[in-house]
Amino acid sequence: MVTAVEIERKFLVPRLPEYLDESRADQIRQGYLAIGPGGDEVRIRDRGSEHFLTVKSGTGRTRTETEIELAAGQAESLWPAVGDRQLAKRRYLLEWQGSRIELDVYSGVHSGLIVAEVEFASEREADDFSPPPWFGREVTDDPRYKNQTLALEGLPGS
Repeated sequence: MVTAVEIERKFLVPRLPEYLDESRADQIRQGYLAIGPGGDEVRIRDRGSEHFLTVKSGTGRTRTETEIELAAGQAESLWPAVGDRQLAKRRYLLEWQGSRIELDVYSGVHSGLIVAEVEFASEREADDFSPPPWFGREVTDDPRYKNQTLALEGLPGS
């Protein structure tokens, strides 16, 4: 079990960068077991052959996250409780001026949505981050682009 403070900024991406084929990518399936007031959530995630139960608390760019690795059978036994509260995406790992970018290309009912997330070690580092030119509008504080909202309500404006 790992508990950490997550400091993250999130951006829409209007189109994929050209060098994406050279980057590592994982298929992710993510579902929500519980979503509480104030942004609290309990989710399961399959990333390739890895499976996790995660509890997140808080809102905005700084949240607390506790993650527990699950065996494949444990994760699969929880999936029925997710129901329709799920999403799928392909996550590419990219580097930009010393920062790691997680570029999520959504599929299924969220197809067409591309979001870049960048995690930081401190609030100051997050403040100082200068995004690459291919990033679009920042949506860190826009609740419509939280994964739990996407899983519950679909794409914004749809």
